[in-house]
Amino acid sequence: MRAKLGVLVTLVGLLVSAVPVPAHHSFAAEYDANKPLTLKGTVTKIEWTNPHARFYIDVKDEKGATTNWNLELASPNGLLRNGWTRKSLTIGDEVTVQGSAARDGSKMANARVVTLSNGRQVFAGSSGGDTPPPPSR
Repeated sequence: MRAKLGVLVTLVGLLVSAVPVPAHHSFAAEYDANKPLTLKGTVTKIEWTNPHARFYIDVKDEKGATTNWNLELASPNGLLRNGWTRKSLTIGDEVTVQGSAARDGSKMANARVVTLSNGRQVFAGSSGGDTPPPPSR
């Protein structure tokens, strides 16, 4: 019986260790601090998950076309320490986000400062820093 249990434990251990785990990335690997951006839009989705919380906003360009942006935040625990709650953002809220654009040109950014619909600014606990990005050139 002990031998069977030992084999079972070994097999489970091998299976669990074979499952790929997403790698955590550095800020500089994915985002460019020299590409600051400011986005204004409507919250469409919120993901309060580790290792980074995310939210998505629909942003209209000058021609009226809508693009959905993926905005990375700190971990939920980091956000809580920065004064966020799970109710800080709700779907349909109008927000303004200052952050750094993705290096690959995708519609993704690392948020630094989020101005909520009530005008309150909250810091995103970004791995790129919590100060607003430098002004665009």
